[in-house]
Amino acid sequence: MRAVIQRVNRASVTVGEQVVGQIEGGLLVLLSVAADDGPDDVHYIAGKLRDVRIFEDDQGKMNRSVVDVGGALLVVSQFTLHGDVRKGRRPSFDKAAPPPFARQLYEDVVRVLREQGLRVETGAFQAHMRVELVNDGPVTILLDSQRTF
Repeated sequence: MRAVIQRVNRASVTVGEQVVGQIEGGLLVLLSVAADDGPDDVHYIAGKLRDVRIFEDDQGKMNRSVVDVGGALLVVSQFTLHGDVRKGRRPSFDKAAPPPFARQLYEDVVRVLREQGLRVETGAFQAHMRVELVNDGPVTILLDSQRTF
């Protein structure tokens, strides 16, 4: 499972003309599920999203989590994070999970975060979405549950 997390002042997802998810302050999470992911990957990513300390404390150091600052998460499915362009010019998505499996694990991450008391908004799985954000910092972090980076 891969995630790109961005510390944001605000973010929203629109499908067609309808806003389907929106937050004011917190983390925008672009999330991709690999074909070989499972429950351990769900808990790893959810735990990192909850606990990663990328918000500034009173001394200006990144020392606070989304929980500490009372922020929200906007979690958006993005299978293209598993795109591989090492060969040729067109990405291969062979490592990305098939949609039914990916949807289940994506929903599991959202469920686990909500069970931990976090406010979580989402995009629309398998929809063409417009994602808007105001990146705070900017701060952008990459996560991979297989620890390949």
